[in-house]
Amino acid sequence: MSQIYNIYCDESCHLEHDESKVMVLGAVWCPLGKSREIAERLREIKLTHKLKPDFELKWVKVSPAKVDFYEELLDYFLHDNDLHFRAVVVDDKSKLCHSSFGQDHDTWYFKMYFHLLQVLLRPDARYRIYLDQKDTRSSQKVEKLHDVLCNNILDFDRKIIERVQVVESHHVEQIQLCDMLTGLIGYANRKLSGSKAKESLVAQMIKRSGYSLARSTLLQEQKVNIFHWQATETKK
Repeated sequence: MSQIYNIYCDESCHLEHDESKVMVLGAVWCPLGKSREIAERLREIKLTHKLKPDFELKWVKVSPAKVDFYEELLDYFLHDNDLHFRAVVVDDKSKLCHSSFGQDHDTWYFKMYFHLLQVLLRPDARYRIYLDQKDTRSSQKVEKLHDVLCNNILDFDRKIIERVQVVESHHVEQIQLCDMLTGLIGYANRKLSGSKAKESLVAQMIKRSGYSLARSTLLQEQKVNIFHWQATETKK
């Protein structure tokens, strides 16, 4: 039997006109057989820090009062050999010119999801992909993403990519973890400062991963895999 992997996805600053030029798409993946164990461990860490099991961990909630909690979460991710993370960093959204490519921002956004996911897929494994729900209009685009991912690897019967579906993050611990890691990569690449708690987490990730976070990693990096995507969609 082929190994089955769950892939959990989230993003940071994905809107076309927001306060950030940098956008990050992130994916946490693990074997299906380890998924429940990982979710239970994440809930245990919440309880250790006197948080409710249904507390939704998010990068925006990182604060001095909870820095020990988030540091333990990051340490757990970095220690657990079954957990992996990939991020695609769009360095400057202001350079995008969608009209030159006959597309809107939403279509481009799902193209970036294709770039995020395609390198994770192997023909000798099976995958179930979960995206955090952002609105009620994504189902058609998610179905298109499933088609494109399958067609790219000749998986016309969907035997490799079994599903691509939208879920609500407050029900899925691994998407919450993805939110934290994606936010961390975004914070580092926006060169933000002013939060000692967030700066501490960025420093912890840089030290333990061995990567600066500001450059692409090796393509086959398994633990912390980062790809910096440069916009070429500029007006001529």
